[in-house]
Amino acid sequence: MIGPFFGAIGFVWGYILARKRGGRWLDRLQYGAGFAIAFGLFGTFLGIALGRFLGSQ
Repeated sequence: MIGPFFGAIGFVWGYILARKRGGRWLDRLQYGAGFAIAFGLFGTFLGIALGRFLGSQ
């Protein structure tokens, strides 16, 4: 559940960053998608690590 949450945050962050840099609509979507993939992947690995370290034994 943490992966999609981080992905959504990454999309918003990338979109805002591209807008600040003066990007057009497709530039904003590309930045958003790239950040969403990166943050979602990080969130997935974080979720796996937390599940392994904090999970039931």
